[in-house]
Amino acid sequence: MRPVYPLAAVVGQDTFKQALLLAAVNPGVGGLLVRGEKGTAKSTMVRALAALLPEMEVVAGCVNNCSPAPEAPRCPECERRFPNLATATRPVPLVDLPLNATEDRVSGGIDFPRTLREGRVMVSPGLLAAAHRGLLYIDEVNLLDDHIVDLILDAAASGENRIEREGVSYCHPSRFILVGTMNPEEGELRPQLLDRFGLCLEVAGAEDPEARVELMVRREAYDRDPNAFTRQYRDESDRLAHRIVQGRTLLPRVRISKALRGFIGELCRENNVAGHRADLVLEQAARALAALEGKAEVSAEHIGKVAPLVLLHRRRDAQPPPPPVPEPPQPEEQEEQDQEEQAEQQEQQQPEENPESQVAPPPSQPQQQGEQESRPEEQAREDEGQQGQPSPDREEHVFEIGATFKVKPLSATKDRVVRRGSGRRTRSRISQKQGRYVKSTLRDTGDFALDATLRAAASYQRQRAGSNGSALAVQLRPQDIRCKVREKRIGNFLLFVVDASGSMGARGRMAASKGAVMSLLLDAYQKRDKVSMITFRRDAATVNLPPTTSVDMAGRLLSEMPVGGRTPLSAGLAKSFEQVRNYLIKNPTAQPIVLFITDGKCNVSLGDRQPVEESLCLASALSRDQRIRTIVVDTEEAGLVTFGLARRLAGAMDAQYFKIDDLKAEALVNIVRGQQP
Repeated sequence: MRPVYPLAAVVGQDTFKQALLLAAVNPGVGGLLVRGEKGTAKSTMVRALAALLPEMEVVAGCVNNCSPAPEAPRCPECERRFPNLATATRPVPLVDLPLNATEDRVSGGIDFPRTLREGRVMVSPGLLAAAHRGLLYIDEVNLLDDHIVDLILDAAASGENRIEREGVSYCHPSRFILVGTMNPEEGELRPQLLDRFGLCLEVAGAEDPEARVELMVRREAYDRDPNAFTRQYRDESDRLAHRIVQGRTLLPRVRISKALRGFIGELCRENNVAGHRADLVLEQAARALAALEGKAEVSAEHIGKVAPLVLLHRRRDAQPPPPPVPEPPQPEEQEEQDQEEQAEQQEQQQPEENPESQVAPPPSQPQQQGEQESRPEEQAREDEGQQGQPSPDREEHVFEIGATFKVKPLSATKDRVVRRGSGRRTRSRISQKQGRYVKSTLRDTGDFALDATLRAAASYQRQRAGSNGSALAVQLRPQDIRCKVREKRIGNFLLFVVDASGSMGARGRMAASKGAVMSLLLDAYQKRDKVSMITFRRDAATVNLPPTTSVDMAGRLLSEMPVGGRTPLSAGLAKSFEQVRNYLIKNPTAQPIVLFITDGKCNVSLGDRQPVEESLCLASALSRDQRIRTIVVDTEEAGLVTFGLARRLAGAMDAQYFKIDDLKAEALVNIVRGQQP
């Protein structure tokens, strides 16, 4: 067999090497997460670590790699045969977890053919059984379904894998060195999952030109003659292997003083970590480093060396102190405040004016409202003050994000399309062996339904008994086989189309709109959605963020988004249709949700038609694709004069219509009581 590239021959990556050795000496640190770009020898180093570990003694014939030692945990089969256990030796297993692995493949399940053949329940072991006492490597762990990651981390923390399904309860030991890698540009792990990894480090390619040259020379030498290259680093590899064995032997005797435990607690408190897992992992990592260096006592230096690995992904910014409670105003001050509030309310009720940029003054009589409604695009220009050249102070502004709130549930309609994915927004039929079992089908889904199969065969058992001389208690035929239909919640693709024109900057509209978008982004993060963002202003629409799972990136773009200029609503509609169409070409079963955040006013068209007429025509065309769900969030404030253009836009595209306050979860109470927003 082709020898593995030696760990000692890897150029640089000293922190990564030390983290791997710590995990090998003490699996109790809880696994290692490696974040960084592709092509930085992550997979190579994990395989090299497995090659360094000495062969292990196992129970002969055991698929779970159980140890024959009397004190070691054993699977039910080995427990039944104990102490008459034959032994054998095996290399330390390295299990590479594929991204499309199902729950049955990972944790194991019932072996139905053997169960029917032998007349008793037989369990088919999964990857967690194969990884026992070895390494489990997950490349691109951030792309793995969340429930699979939860299952693996639970097994890594508890040291056992428990199967509870189909009326079967089966438990076997599963203690392994967990190593996961990810590229942060492709999306982050949820904080709950991120915290479960004991150690975390960032890796990058070598910056030194000489190191890069040395890397190429070593790789060419390895490809030319792997055996000779491996022999060249054999002595150094043997020293690393000896350090691991020595560290494992010394680890149970390593002590840590009470004072250093207090130092660990203070260090975690200063870094504002959540919970106490960081304290426990930091102690285990410090003990592993001491054992690796042949020391029987943990020192402050050991804690300082491993602290960055433990705290990198757990460190949080300290929360700012709450503002002081204002003192109650005096009676005279209260009267002045009441007068100021009344004056502000009167000013807000007046129509918006901008004498520097308006050419024609707005109508002064409320009776002219009918004329305004007949020409909404002209009134939109007047309201924005953009019939002439826009004033400099409204051409380019960046507004802060307003207050966020809990968003009411938004989901796509349920259908019978079978999909893949994970998330927590829309319930859908699923093609994987996961989710809730809702019914059975004759169609072969690869997910055998034992209960439905037995029910289908029950009525034929008397006539089949003894027909072919079989002694089986249940006679099955191919026509009896039923498979499961499962449902679960998955994430959606949310496309935010945000109006960034000058009219959105009036009276704090943009701050409130940004607060609504940020609330929806936070909800998308919790539901594990993909998000994209389009903004339209001046004379074009721009894709600020292509489809991604990185909600943090969308939040940063939102906070830096400028506001100003004219309103090309038609361009925003056309660009959103193009973006959704491209996404559906790649993912035909997707359920995109397009959210328009706008007041509906427009004064720039793509062709010769009037802007409002053109935008309504494009909105009607967008509604023809039944796979797309659209939502319009109206940012126009209530007042004496309202145009209602956003409501007309929602009607043209058959979209769900909300005001910003209607998105708040508290509005659900009014909806349940039959009160319209």
